[in-house]
Amino acid sequence: MNKKQKKMLARIIIAAVLLIVLHFVPITGIPRFICYLAVYLVIGYDIVKKAFKGIKNGQVFDENFLMAIATIGAFALAVYEKSGDYNESIAVMLFYQIGELFQSYAVGKSRRNITELMDIRPDYANIENDGKLEKVDPDEVEVGSVIVVQPGEKVPLDGVIVEGNSSLNTSALTGESLPRSAKAGDEIISGCINMTGVLKIKTTKEFDESTVSKILELIEESSSRKSRSENFISKFAHYYTPAVCYGALALAILPPLVNLVLLHNPAMWGQWIYRALTFLVISCPCALVISIPLSFFAGIGGASNAGVLVKGSNYLETLAQTKYVVFDKTGTLTKGVFEVVGVHHNTMEQEKILEYAALAESFSSHPISLSLKAAYGKEINQNRVTDVEEISGNGVTAKVDSVPVAVGNVKLMKRIGVEAVECHQIGTVIHVAIDGVYAGHILISDVPKPTSKDAIINLKKNGIKETVMLTGDIDKVAQQVAGELGVDRVYSELLPADKVSKVEELLAKKTEKEKLAFVGDGINDAPVLSRADIGIAMGAMGSDAAIEAADVVLMDDDPMKIVKAIRIAKKCMRIVYENIYFAIGIKVICLLLGAVGIANMWVAIFAIGIKLICLLLGAIGIANMWVAIFADVGVMIIAVLNAIRTLFVKKL
Repeated sequence: MNKKQKKMLARIIIAAVLLIVLHFVPITGIPRFICYLAVYLVIGYDIVKKAFKGIKNGQVFDENFLMAIATIGAFALAVYEKSGDYNESIAVMLFYQIGELFQSYAVGKSRRNITELMDIRPDYANIENDGKLEKVDPDEVEVGSVIVVQPGEKVPLDGVIVEGNSSLNTSALTGESLPRSAKAGDEIISGCINMTGVLKIKTTKEFDESTVSKILELIEESSSRKSRSENFISKFAHYYTPAVCYGALALAILPPLVNLVLLHNPAMWGQWIYRALTFLVISCPCALVISIPLSFFAGIGGASNAGVLVKGSNYLETLAQTKYVVFDKTGTLTKGVFEVVGVHHNTMEQEKILEYAALAESFSSHPISLSLKAAYGKEINQNRVTDVEEISGNGVTAKVDSVPVAVGNVKLMKRIGVEAVECHQIGTVIHVAIDGVYAGHILISDVPKPTSKDAIINLKKNGIKETVMLTGDIDKVAQQVAGELGVDRVYSELLPADKVSKVEELLAKKTEKEKLAFVGDGINDAPVLSRADIGIAMGAMGSDAAIEAADVVLMDDDPMKIVKAIRIAKKCMRIVYENIYFAIGIKVICLLLGAVGIANMWVAIFAIGIKLICLLLGAIGIANMWVAIFADVGVMIIAVLNAIRTLFVKKL
């Protein structure tokens, strides 16, 4: 709890204790009034203050006004009737403040999840100047500068590690608790926390374009994008609150006038004013006004804590209705990097073939060369390599330890007069000839992410009707990946424009209530991300354009996070609808009972207390439908018991 929440809790406890004490203290008249007024001010002074401010600013009809007018009216009625019963008005304020405390705690809990992301903002960057570290504003660091990040410091800018090894804490970005290792040559994104070693990083982006800045912008914008449910509640409260106030005024004036003028009976002003005040308390829209936005806020906070950045509550609503998920292949379902997956038809040890191939390719920066060097996994001594010749469209020839080596495709093998053996698997095949003799071939391919298959399985378990894969890759490769992962449909050899056309075809086939999500990572996916009902981008490896175009960003590129995001969205919407149905249902019943005089102020108090607590617990995911049902049944039982009490009329 923060200081404000602790102060509110103290006020609630003090007011409750004083109320109990006063119940047993035999005081009457003005001293009794003063004592109860003091308790009322302890618990409700801020509500009254807000109500007067609202009136002053021309914003009269809100929950503060309803609570203030109802409780002050109940106080005044007790004075007018000389009953000395001030408990009801204080109890109304007490329960309302308890509800506000629940709300504050729930909001604070959700905000802390989001604030963890906000905490990634770096305060400074270290620049080495004459052997000394100088702290500068990250905005002042130019692209290509070398910055120093010491253990315990945040990485302020995106870049490439040029010196040092360390472990990185990426939990604020990805939700992943385990640290990640980083070494020279690795790319590093801003927002991580350096844990162990000193790192020297060559920056590749300005601060405004860095990952941390993009994320912070997205967080700041998310609150402005409201869902249809939130907009409905705002419009509902806008018309509902004035209607209730005028309804209560009519209830206080019209029946007494009818009694007095038309029926020639006693007006019974006290009775009808009491009913009007009860009507006001019951009608307070705080349950809806508080619980619905809170549900979405908690959903966004919970998602961010899990490494899923949702740009607005409207996207949570859309995500919950998703029935079709369309994937890009490379970098989304697969790792997006070439890896050596096998050495086939080899005439010598695999390690030896990889060594010759890696050394021959050691001067090249081609992705295939990098894959061969990564598979070799040892330090490469380029002094062992001579006579390197790169033949465009064929491969590389060189001498390794004075032995002629040729590494490339079938064309290169034909060029040097060596017969190549075809591979029985799908992928990029690198043939190797050593000293003019065929030594075997190396299979390189883009491998699926470890969680991709499980993600597809779990998506179907969570109500997804169909999964589709769109890729620019050749059909053989696409079919193999789709079959391995269990994707329902696959479209291959597509250009970016073709992907948009396919998504539009899929959009035309679904119903209006069914939504389609597209998951991608590359710059070529940006148009499709924008065209889909909801776009989901890979945040770690994904391009800036894809992240900008997307509605949901997965901070660690894990496809399983898509499942998590959909489950969070569905849970959030389930809670929202529970809150709407039960809040309105209970409210209507209590309003009707209050209007006909069956329900009194204590029913209003119960309705506010139980309803708020249940709805707020529901908003943060603690309470379920059974708790909501309990609240409904509880109100009904109290109302029935109160109806029986009306059979015993007090003597006037």
